[in-house]
Amino acid sequence: MRPAPLTTRQEATIDTLTSRIGFEIELLAPAGSDRQALADAVADRSDGRVRRSFHTDSEPSPVPGVGVFRHLSPAFDVVDGAGAPVARFVDDITLTSDLAGTTARGRQGWYRVLCDEPRLLRLIERCTDPYAALPDVLAPVAELFGSQVELRGGAARVNDATGATVAVAMPLPAGRERPCEVITPPIAGDHGWTLDELLTPARDLGFTVPAEAAVHLHLDGGPFRRSTAFANLVRLFGHWREPLWEALGTNTACRRLAPLPVELLRLVEHADQSWTELSTAARGIGLTKYADVNLTQLVATSPVRDTVEVRILPGALDASDIVRRAALVERLMRRCLDDSPVPRPGADAVHDPAGALLALATAGVGR
Repeated sequence: MRPAPLTTRQEATIDTLTSRIGFEIELLAPAGSDRQALADAVADRSDGRVRRSFHTDSEPSPVPGVGVFRHLSPAFDVVDGAGAPVARFVDDITLTSDLAGTTARGRQGWYRVLCDEPRLLRLIERCTDPYAALPDVLAPVAELFGSQVELRGGAARVNDATGATVAVAMPLPAGRERPCEVITPPIAGDHGWTLDELLTPARDLGFTVPAEAAVHLHLDGGPFRRSTAFANLVRLFGHWREPLWEALGTNTACRRLAPLPVELLRLVEHADQSWTELSTAARGIGLTKYADVNLTQLVATSPVRDTVEVRILPGALDASDIVRRAALVERLMRRCLDDSPVPRPGADAVHDPAGALLALATAGVGR
């Protein structure tokens, strides 16, 4: 899968970034390799080191009566020689197609810790050692509950005093060591060079773009906590969805994308709402992060991450591909900060979506 190329006009017009942006880039290690191999290579390149950690994710549960299993999986944080973060390398459970039929297990000793309660999982992450071997990792949890670690069939389990399961550690499913989401800290300048320092070793090691891949952008959320700016974000990603997908080459196989709720589009058209009123009403609609743009942190009363997350860029292994698409998004986001309402797309958005979006990005800015 390759993202559709941008036009020559776009390449000549939008090829740099000026905002502070964090990137999430979904890759796939070749058979026989894993995300730690890329973390090691990046650490060598930056004269840094690798720290093992846990990554939290969730997936549908096959157990009757349990809707979702939350789990901790092996993650790797690279810091440079001064201890500053370079990137984080984690699993992404949406990447599955390329692993179909995989039976061989990867690096010996990798496992994940499963739990059905998010607060418990956060506690487990705080009290366990990501370097511990599978039979030992839940020992601190057993101590908390006055229990013992049960070892059975290659798995470790901790139950509470009533026999209810608190957590289970199990070997990583075959192939799950290969998905690799590269998460950068916010990058303030030299975006292309910084991304290339991560993607060059990935290409050298034979990493590829998986079938369901996407690139996510995290932009500072603060400027969009105004009624007019938030309303324009909703208009942009709500009314311009088809032109955005066409112009950016959004991967139609990508999972966890969805249009914004119709109720939200209606809500932002109510005049004279304060930010407090608008954000409270938006929370009541039930926003999800699994949309084309993740607005949940903007309206949260206590945001975990102070960003707007744009989720519709296609997967890529080349920094210039990512920067060109991100630059169009950056211009459009800047347009949303203008108080004049983002209009609905016209007829030109059908036959020339990229041109229409570029014209939208320019219109109104600087008024």
